[in-house]
Amino acid sequence: MPEITRRRALTAAAALAATASAAALVAPGASAAEHPHGAPDSFDEVYKGRRIQGRPMSMGGHHHEHGGGYSVFVDGVELHVMRNADGSWISVVSHYDPVPTPRAAARAAVDELQGAPLLPFPAN
Repeated sequence: MPEITRRRALTAAAALAATASAAALVAPGASAAEHPHGAPDSFDEVYKGRRIQGRPMSMGGHHHEHGGGYSVFVDGVELHVMRNADGSWISVVSHYDPVPTPRAAARAAVDELQGAPLLPFPAN
């Protein structure tokens, strides 16, 4: 078996760093479940006994700019979400815990609610 030289070790490290950098440059926060224009796909599932739904918002919504054009619901009640500049998402329930997708925001809200109902959030 050939001995590992300093040159081979540095070449392998450089290749690994280049691969990691390329992966980081591929749209942070993007996932395979997003459309080309960056809007996540719709979802509708039961998570821990709660129905969570998400879908692109129709134009004209009052809070369109905050939710990145996306609506999320827990048991039919709207969960206000916001997309951060880095592509992560937060909700009014888990505001200090950014997650990668609106689905993850809905799941985090269900976890945080611990069975309590989500109350409608009054819009100003």
